[in-house]
Amino acid sequence: MSLIATLVSSPADPQVTGAVLAAAGAALGGADARVLCDDVAAEWPVPSDLTAAEAERRLRDAVAGRAVDVAVLPAANRRKRLLLADMDSTMIGQECIDELADFAGLKAHVAAITERAMRGEIAFEPALRERVALLKGLPQAVAAEVLDERITLTPGAVALVRTMRANGAYTALVSGGFTLFTGPIRARIGFHEDRSNTLTVANGLLDGTVADPILGREAKLATLLELRAAHGLAPDDTLAVGDGANDLAMVKAAGLGVAYRAKPAVAAEARVRIDHGDLTALLYIQGYAADEVVTA
Repeated sequence: MSLIATLVSSPADPQVTGAVLAAAGAALGGADARVLCDDVAAEWPVPSDLTAAEAERRLRDAVAGRAVDVAVLPAANRRKRLLLADMDSTMIGQECIDELADFAGLKAHVAAITERAMRGEIAFEPALRERVALLKGLPQAVAAEVLDERITLTPGAVALVRTMRANGAYTALVSGGFTLFTGPIRARIGFHEDRSNTLTVANGLLDGTVADPILGREAKLATLLELRAAHGLAPDDTLAVGDGANDLAMVKAAGLGVAYRAKPAVAAEARVRIDHGDLTALLYIQGYAADEVVTA
């Protein structure tokens, strides 16, 4: 099986310089680089006598100490036709429930529960119910304030989704968060659809409950399988990205599973982990070059 090795850094901190290109090429037996984005991303064919694990080890040694991500993947079928993406701390930089809790004076308490749930230390569904209960009595309108004043898109989010859409992929935002946020974020980034949980409201106030069924780890996996079947795709045609324990099932089931700035348990099991690059890294590891990236 032919392999392609990719090095990616953040566009805000470009690290794939000439020196890195030379070191990586030497580590791969003198292979020539294809530069995907100047000083940001490049790729190499992997010699046939190297396994993916060995090629990755050599490249990590070659770039040690630099803010560079490494991926070694099959050369075949690189451009995926289905994207499933988590929202909180993946497509956006925040955890929406933590920001809601700040309006109730409970951000630190709720954020601590969120962190444990995302690390897989406690079960997602009861942790979600516990956090939502703490929001009882909060005006629904606060969600709009959070969106307007506190939520920022992760760099590269728009480019990732719109480039994949322009090349025929179907894109879905799947979140353990809430429809109050996923709908606007879907529209802002450009996803085809969004799926998430519904906070129940009475007289304009959150009533402290979330509607069943809760969209968590298994529902994210089910969405991947459903959309794959609906679009007549093979497992290898799919890409899933997330950061928390409730993303792990879909990340492991995808043809290309990516842990993005992820919790240790997710990073350890994903096919690829992105610790330094922004979300355009997911385009470069699919073989897109900078002049193919759609930004608007």
